[in-house]
Amino acid sequence: MSILATAVVLAIAALHVYILVLEMFLWTRPRTRAAFGTTQAFAEETRTLAANQGLYNGFLAAGLVWGAVASDPVGFQAKVFFLVCVAVAGLYGAATAGRRIVFVQTLPAAVGLALVLLAH
Repeated sequence: MSILATAVVLAIAALHVYILVLEMFLWTRPRTRAAFGTTQAFAEETRTLAANQGLYNGFLAAGLVWGAVASDPVGFQAKVFFLVCVAVAGLYGAATAGRRIVFVQTLPAAVGLALVLLAH
């Protein structure tokens, strides 16, 4: 179970690195705009905001990787903390930006958190 929990944590970290890339570097590209449902004009106007948001996704990814590689008790504590952060961010995003975020962000974080807690 511990290997599965770590794999899920690292997969969630990889997802947040991907989101970082989309928001910081590819925000105005057609495929990114389609994924986020934005227009070219909106993407241009919000480029700086999206980059800032992407940076925060990078911090979440870094914390999850740290938790995955750190020894316990720090590793366990970091995984729990950052998975809860991801889940809360997903709930807020689902409430304010789009319901689909709950499936992309909150649900994987909740599964990861359950696996981490079961493995501990």
